[in-house]
Amino acid sequence: MNPHPIFILLLFIFAADVSATAALAQDKGSVDPKPLPPLANPHDPKLGAKELFGRKVLPAAMPTRVVGFYAKGCIAGAQALPINGKTWQVMRLSRNRNWAYPDMVALLERLSAKVHKDAGWPGILVGDMSQPRGGPMFTGHASHQVGLDADIWLTPMPDRQLSRNEREEMSAVMMVRPDRLDIDPGVWTPNHLSVIREAALEPSVQRIFVNAAIKKALCREAKGDRGWLSKIRPMYGHDYHFHIRIKCPSGSTECESQPEPADGEGCSTADLAYWFQDSVIHPKPSPTPPKPKPPMTLAQLPAACRQVLAAPDAKQ
Repeated sequence: MNPHPIFILLLFIFAADVSATAALAQDKGSVDPKPLPPLANPHDPKLGAKELFGRKVLPAAMPTRVVGFYAKGCIAGAQALPINGKTWQVMRLSRNRNWAYPDMVALLERLSAKVHKDAGWPGILVGDMSQPRGGPMFTGHASHQVGLDADIWLTPMPDRQLSRNEREEMSAVMMVRPDRLDIDPGVWTPNHLSVIREAALEPSVQRIFVNAAIKKALCREAKGDRGWLSKIRPMYGHDYHFHIRIKCPSGSTECESQPEPADGEGCSTADLAYWFQDSVIHPKPSPTPPKPKPPMTLAQLPAACRQVLAAPDAKQ
């Protein structure tokens, strides 16, 4: 299975952000988040777009609209996943990242019920989705910008409602062995496979990102129909959670899609070889510190994202 050029580009996007992304699932939040100070010059063309989108606490009062690419765009008319459901709970509430395209919200609600019924989990713990208007985030993700991405913890939801403090302080369970070559058999269970398979079987799901060791375990343990494995993509980090990405919604002409995953399970030795090289598992630090990458500016996003930012807040 030869990687598609766009997939290679995405590898670089994820790789550039890997340390922050890997840590993000574990970064603690605050039960009393402080409001961000006003910007001295919000019209500065060099200002990072994350400064603008990160200050929007409500979605745009506009029809639902997905604009741009997963790692370069925004969303209007986003819907919030309620922080509590019978079979799900939202984590890290202080981040205000439980917003998405309505189809993603419905998928998570549906998936959580399936996980409860078929995998025996009380439910799922939902990590980052998108900000109220999407766009670049202050920390952790290059993607998650258009409301079509969501992180699901690989830790089952407890059979009780977590307190707000627990949602900020609790850490997800590491699923990968210390040597990074396989899953940790002390925490990985067949039900983890069931949960990921249920997500992959959703028709709108285009990709699910997991640590390569988790992909390796899924390839080894999956029985019966294995066609869903083509959607499971190894990616840096993702050893505490898995990342669901859905396709551009039908009729969303402003949404930039990814190619469909390559045919095949992606389970051969050749398919996984890159991820288990020592240079990938244990990368050597650069002899010279890399220059800080300038933030993505509003001018680098699709023009329609200016309208999304300028729109009044939606009523809640």
